[in-house]
Amino acid sequence: MIPLTYSAEVARARKDGTAIVALESTIITHGMPYPQNVEVARLVEADIRAAGAVPATIAVLDGALHIGLDDDQLTKLAQSKGVAKLSRADMAACIATGGTGATTVAATMIAAHLAGIAVFATGGIGGVHKGAENSFDISADLMELAQTAVTVVAAGAKAILDVEKTLEVLETQGVPVIAYGQDAFPAFWSRGSKLKAPLRMDDPAQIARAHVTRAALGLPGGQLVANPIPEAAEIPVAELSPIIATAQADATRAGISGKSVTPYLLQRIFELTEGRSLEANIALVRNNAQLAAKIALELRNPDAN
Repeated sequence: MIPLTYSAEVARARKDGTAIVALESTIITHGMPYPQNVEVARLVEADIRAAGAVPATIAVLDGALHIGLDDDQLTKLAQSKGVAKLSRADMAACIATGGTGATTVAATMIAAHLAGIAVFATGGIGGVHKGAENSFDISADLMELAQTAVTVVAAGAKAILDVEKTLEVLETQGVPVIAYGQDAFPAFWSRGSKLKAPLRMDDPAQIARAHVTRAALGLPGGQLVANPIPEAAEIPVAELSPIIATAQADATRAGISGKSVTPYLLQRIFELTEGRSLEANIALVRNNAQLAAKIALELRNPDAN
């Protein structure tokens, strides 16, 4: 069994039975520059505390799997260069070799489940990339949702993906996809899309009960809760679609491929929206953290069990 290193705050929460929400760390190391990255990380953690839960940012530091980071560790990680981006395939190797790595959605789910944390807040999940019928480029996040029992709160899948195919894969894998408070599947930076979510729930208590019921039925895997970005922060689909198309065309012309595609597209969209995409990203992550905290609190309610 891999030893887990708990922050003092998370250790107290575990002892006291306080609700805990897991957070990934790639948004810190690969999502935005210092010092904005650590400022946003602190804001998201503060949102969870304000809702009555405890945040547990997850990362591998010098070969140790940390469940929760103190402020010094958070600051050091935010300033570090060359941090590995960990998913299911390379997480064990990083730990075994004493490395330092930031956890993606898939790796964070694995660590959260090991630590007994049932709810995880992120920005958007990975999914099926456009052209995947030729490249076979499909995120490990989808398979992780199919096998690891964590409820993941996200603003849908990243809008640069083939969202329709992403939903098809999730359906095939038996992953519940629950839109929160609306029928449409949210499109990350945009509240709505042309795609209808398979399920809708309007109450965190319902989502918590669904998590518990799924376990009681012996079904593997977690749930994806698709939480729309706050209206004031969204970039409407009609405005965003041509921007994404331009960024994708630019990537093709530049010969960008493989793991370099996503960071290139996100940076290009940031430029084309004059920074609005990053502002929207921050708003949706905070919104997801707040909903995740409510679900985690409901899971502590005996009525949910």
